[in-house]
Amino acid sequence: QVQLVESGGGLVQAGGSLRLSCAASGSSFSINAIGWYRQAPGKQRELVAVKRSGGRPIYADSVKGRFTISRDNADNTVDLQMNSLKPEDTAVYYCNANIIRFFGGPSFDYWGRGTQVTVSS
Repeated sequence: QVQLVESGGGLVQAGGSLRLSCAASGSSFSINAIGWYRQAPGKQRELVAVKRSGGRPIYADSVKGRFTISRDNADNTVDLQMNSLKPEDTAVYYCNANIIRFFGGPSFDYWGRGTQVTVSS
């Protein structure tokens, strides 16, 4: 079984910064892609940023230039540095990883439990 554990988040004023971290743990797995989604009250879950193996980071238009995703392949971790936060960034942020358990096997999506980010105006 693979687990994703998030840390970070909290309450910050508009214009401030927060850093989210996610660590993947388990036995015998390989990460195809890992990143962050968010879900605001009454809205659908949406992609924030994702880092695929060997590829460039992909960002939602709403966070480009403000958020930076970084991935450590050795530690199976991914961080999201969030700067210039806005009230509309308020949401529960979820770590997501697309993982294969063995070479040539199928891939599955795993999710963390989520961490709350609240930006006050």
